[in-house]
Order: sequence, then C-alpha cells, then structure tokens
Amino acid sequence: MTTFDEREHAFENKFAHDAEMQFKAEARRNKLLGLWAAGLMGMDGSAAEAYAKEVVKADFQEAGHEDVYRKLAGDLGEKADEATIRAKIAELMAVAKAQLLDEI
Repeated sequence: MTTFDEREHAFENKFAHDAEMQFKAEARRNKLLGLWAAGLMGMDGSAAEAYAKEVVKADFQEAGHEDVYRKLAGDLGEKADEATIRAKIAELMAVAKAQLLDEI
C-alpha cells in the first residue's frame, strides 16, 4: 500500500467516525430536548422517556433539525416561544457533544 493509499484510507476512516459522532450527538440532543419539553408539559418518569423517544424519531422526517423544532413548537404551544426552543436546541447540542466526549 502506498503512502497516498494509507492517507486516503485514514481520511475515509476519520470521515466515517466524525459522521457517526455527529449522528450520536444529534440523537442525544434530541433526547435531552424531549426530556426538557416533557418537564415543561408536566411529564415525568416513563411518560417523559416515551416523549423523548418521540422527539428522537421526529428527527428522521427530514435533514436538519427543523422537524424537531416543529414537533416541539407544536407540542409545547404557549409554554415556550420560538427563540426559547431554538436556544435550547443550540444549548443542548453543546451538552450532548460534551457528554459524548466525556464517554470516550
């Protein structure tokens, strides 16, 4: 194997690892968002966990996080405005990434 082939293989492995970590971070963020929203709606325990799973599943409707935003906005109604939800999405993405890095 040539040096070029080795570098190409290493780059492909890094790309696959980064994509996997991004997917895991988004899934974790969505679970955290679901638990946060469930708390605002007065849910706890298994009901909150079930709602968090619904939020994670909502992210598979389209690329990006707009599908998650729409689910949360629709379910929360007047309990949280757009700015609050979007700020929480950004905040919890950072938390999710930090949690994943701590687990490595």
